[in-house]
Amino acid sequence: MQEKNIIEVKNLSKVYDGVVETIALRNINMSIREGEFVSIIGPSGSGKSTLMHILGCLDKPTSGEYIFEEKNISHFSEDELADIRKTKIGFVFQQFNLLPRATVLRNVALPLVYSNVSKKEREVRAGKVLEETAFPKEFWNHLPNQLSGGMMQRVAIARALVNDPILILADEPTGNLDSKTGEKILATFKELHHRGRTIILVTHDRYIAEQAKRIISLKDGEIIEDKKIEESEEFKIMRE
Repeated sequence: MQEKNIIEVKNLSKVYDGVVETIALRNINMSIREGEFVSIIGPSGSGKSTLMHILGCLDKPTSGEYIFEEKNISHFSEDELADIRKTKIGFVFQQFNLLPRATVLRNVALPLVYSNVSKKEREVRAGKVLEETAFPKEFWNHLPNQLSGGMMQRVAIARALVNDPILILADEPTGNLDSKTGEKILATFKELHHRGRTIILVTHDRYIAEQAKRIISLKDGEIIEDKKIEESEEFKIMRE
């Protein structure tokens, strides 16, 4: 059965005013369906970061439409966009962005604070998502500086999942990790996709992008390629 579109972008452009006007995005048209695993790739200056900020409701387009869950949110207020970020989108960043003095469990539970969830329920839900992502229980009360880079990123992924968002947006999630650890993080995203999560992964690395099921390539603010990737035999075997 064909899934519904979570995201539709129609003739979307972003222009930054300054001494010289800068066109960051030009007439972008794309859609992302529920359950897709999509990578957005492009070199520095291609517009991928701007597009990520708009898709993540961190910025607004200058013109065009951004339809999220069948609602045109292009002109939503800052408060309305904040509500979408809080309840609908889970973010994973290159820098982890963990609270240094909070335990793993408290870091994962943090988004629930802003949803007015009780402390007891926050701990239960945080523990559940840590278990789902196979994060070792003996580390739940550790601080971030007691963890490896890979473990910190897994905490960040668990935090992104704790509100059960309909979309996970990952910005260069392996950028601060060695290649072996990065592979483990990519395997985590693949498993989340296998469970039905919708994931957008933003990267400049072609190899990382090809771990998704579809690649959208940007150059000079325009989409120059949008293609599907066949699942590798290696990952098919791993899933079996």
